[in-house]
Amino acid sequence: MTMTNHHDSPQNATGTAPEATTDTHDDLRQRFAQVRAEVAKAVVGQDAAVTGLVVALLARGHALLEGVPGVAKTLLVRSLSTSLSLDTKRVQFTPDLMPGDVTGSLVYDTKAGEFEFREGPVFTNIMLADEINRTPPKTQSSLLEAMEERQVSADGVTRKLPDPFLVAATMNPIEYEGTYTLPEAQLDRFLVKLVLEVPERETEVEVLRRHAHGFDPRDLASAGVTPVVSATDIRAAQDAVASVGVTDAVLTYLVDLARATRQSPSVRIGVSPRGTTALLAATKAWTWLTGYTSITPDHVQAMLIPVWRHRVQLRPEAELEGVSVDAILTSVMQQVQVPF
Repeated sequence: MTMTNHHDSPQNATGTAPEATTDTHDDLRQRFAQVRAEVAKAVVGQDAAVTGLVVALLARGHALLEGVPGVAKTLLVRSLSTSLSLDTKRVQFTPDLMPGDVTGSLVYDTKAGEFEFREGPVFTNIMLADEINRTPPKTQSSLLEAMEERQVSADGVTRKLPDPFLVAATMNPIEYEGTYTLPEAQLDRFLVKLVLEVPERETEVEVLRRHAHGFDPRDLASAGVTPVVSATDIRAAQDAVASVGVTDAVLTYLVDLARATRQSPSVRIGVSPRGTTALLAATKAWTWLTGYTSITPDHVQAMLIPVWRHRVQLRPEAELEGVSVDAILTSVMQQVQVPF
């Protein structure tokens, strides 16, 4: 696969970007390009979501995956972690899950006669938080420090999390029975929100064809999913992403887009300055993946919806009229002048 096509991005861009510039990171970039091919051995038709997860990882962020049950959210994250050769732990979020079940807790050691800290599943490279909105806000909030500071504090001691570290959380649409609304502070910690739709007819036929030929989603090895990127590769790519250039004109464009969301009559809460910096980080990662050394407006547009769709709150009357956040963000991109 090739990530230089804007149609493979989490959100398709518009317009035409200038010719890409090759650099010394081509070999490293190509290894990340191979990730999608590996994931595709197990998951059909979710290329944009795979790209969104890779962008979140390279931008040192986290990803929220929303979709109805059965659209391969969990399988997607498991396949990705296998292709990245990273340690992964899964937590099934349930109404009775406690914060200590996620971050870890102090346990009394009878032999030593003292308390010792027992690490929770958050001490890993990729934490799969399955159905995160099925647990109460208190437990959801236990992830805040880990996601923001990449550390866990307990009994006055701060413990660093492994590097790289990514929380990939899945959730069902909020209207489903037994779900809780994610607190705004929790949502804000996710760099991107990726929506997995029910597959098209041809894609669904291919899914059934694979199962008919013996595909077992519990056995990724039999599907041929193999590691193609190491933790060392990821850290090198993260450093390369940080060096991607951006002009003042593009920075102004980012600010104008954010301000336009706040001025929309359908919006109750628009994008904050934190949301603008999140878009910059994600856009740098996407820019590097596509082989460019400096951000273009096309790169910004490609990432805007997945980075901002969970940061905008609509007015109640707009929701009643069926207005969607994605539609508002699309309108904003059409209204704000693009720098040349």
